[in-house]
Amino acid sequence: MACCHAIASDPSLLQDVCVADKTSPVHVNGFACKDAKGVAAEDFHFSGLHKAGNTSSSKQGSAVTEVNVAQIPGLNTMGISMVRIDYAPNGMNPPHTHPRATEILTVLEGLLFVGFVTSNPNNTLISKVLHKGDVFVFPKGLVHFQLNNGKGSAVALAGLSSQNPGVITVANAVFGSKPSIEDHILTKAFQVDKATLDLMQAQF
Repeated sequence: MACCHAIASDPSLLQDVCVADKTSPVHVNGFACKDAKGVAAEDFHFSGLHKAGNTSSSKQGSAVTEVNVAQIPGLNTMGISMVRIDYAPNGMNPPHTHPRATEILTVLEGLLFVGFVTSNPNNTLISKVLHKGDVFVFPKGLVHFQLNNGKGSAVALAGLSSQNPGVITVANAVFGSKPSIEDHILTKAFQVDKATLDLMQAQF
């Protein structure tokens, strides 16, 4: 008997490069390739990860600087991207998922408490305190978070296994969807009354 093995990830390369042509009217799962004759070094370059993100503009006290196919067209079909995450004291990158990527995070400065939750029915929290130079992996699609546990600011760099990993922040998705999820669905799902639900939704 033959056993089929499926691998879910970004498509493999079929040529040396496929620089994203964001002006193309063609819609594919990713971006169409621009003419190879027009490919230049700037298609593979990004500058700015040395700059700290503005954590004061976030309610959670964190700032994410993305470097994916939107910033580097040359990442198209490469299956990788990265982010810089800055954390104010007590700042956090709230519970979220990446539907298309596994994440590997390295702490550059500070102290982070990180974790992810396994899927139903166990919903096990796997967590650890990370110091400068420590590395932690968040499996694809699982809810995960980071919290600055130190007294000062913290900085992390993370690699992701997709050119466009996507991000679903749990609270934003549930309480800030447009149009809103109906109240009776959320009150039943979270086992809270309407007043508590209204308070939660007001934050988003």
